[in-house]
Amino acid sequence: MTVLYILFIYVKIDSAGRDFIYLKEGVKLKAYKDVVGVPTIGCGLTYYPDGRKVKLGDVISLKQCDDMFTAVVADFEKAISAAIKVPLNQNQFNALVSLAYNIGKAGFSKSTLVKRINAGESPERITAAFAMWNKAGDKVNSTLTKRRADEAKLYFKA
Repeated sequence: MTVLYILFIYVKIDSAGRDFIYLKEGVKLKAYKDVVGVPTIGCGLTYYPDGRKVKLGDVISLKQCDDMFTAVVADFEKAISAAIKVPLNQNQFNALVSLAYNIGKAGFSKSTLVKRINAGESPERITAAFAMWNKAGDKVNSTLTKRRADEAKLYFKA
């Protein structure tokens, strides 16, 4: 008898995930310099969906911000689905998209966190792996430290 296991991994963040990322990234409709000096706009975007770099002085509407976020976040949803090989609940998926959105797809896919999740390691070890991503410009950043704790808390929320 052959047993077929189907892994269910969410492929889209839900509205709570979107709101979580908006809260953590902030929403600014006029370009500004982020903590390491990179021009940023909307919900933490340094590039527009068409690949152009954000420039200081750029201004967008809230609708443009929402549209850009929707376009960009799809790549991060795909990155989570490709990297994680175990079932996830919606909160876990949302937390991982938030992390990947902030640290980048390459960093996420090669991370200790992904290895620990896929290996089924303990909540303490997974939480510690979230916490590893708390630096900006090679310096510990208190905002990122709190964000990683909040992402880990969301990850383990039933």
